[in-house]
Amino acid sequence: MAWRSHGASNMELVQNMFKNGLIKSDEVLNAMRGVDRGNYCQRNPYEDRPQGIGYNITISAPHMHAHALELLSEQLRPGMKALDVGSGSGILTVYMALMVGERGSVVGIDHINGLIDMAKKNIEKDGKEELIAKGHIKLVVGDGRKGYASGGPYNAIHVGAAAPTLPQDLVDQLAPGGRLVIPVGPEGGDQSLDQIDKDLSGNVTRKKLFPVMYVPLTDKERQWRGKDL
Repeated sequence: MAWRSHGASNMELVQNMFKNGLIKSDEVLNAMRGVDRGNYCQRNPYEDRPQGIGYNITISAPHMHAHALELLSEQLRPGMKALDVGSGSGILTVYMALMVGERGSVVGIDHINGLIDMAKKNIEKDGKEELIAKGHIKLVVGDGRKGYASGGPYNAIHVGAAAPTLPQDLVDQLAPGGRLVIPVGPEGGDQSLDQIDKDLSGNVTRKKLFPVMYVPLTDKERQWRGKDL
């Protein structure tokens, strides 16, 4: 039903995803209503498909953001902590921050300075700069494959690019009761969206959800050979 969810505005796009059953909870609905995708994506922002945003990466299709937020909704309750690996445009980082609220926090990590600068500008354009100023969002430059241990452990971890194998550092940074949602598989090959849960005793389980096709989670030199790395 994703292809039927295009809209002429952010509100229409989100409402169509809700009508088509892609958004199920009020928490995700309110978060996606509260962030205008047009401030994070210059080209066709309200079409339900991925779009290029530079640096050889894309902003995911809106329905994939909705899927991720629904999968992580129990781990994005007020006061919880989240990590967004490959934060790119910054949009999903903001969705997560709205869901965890004023008592929660979200770290967005990407390995290219230009992407972090872009995300900050997008967030300001969207009128959400206070989320950064008050510390609800922290945007950092780093290798997301290794996570961001100093900000953890995290209740929710989202990865926006496909890792060839499951990064153990991210699993280690999950809090008890936490959940990691990550695409796994080779570039251009068979990939799946995987759900990794850590129970309250620290036991880890892994579940393959459905096939996907994401850009690779790789090093900055391979991703972008421009001057601003």
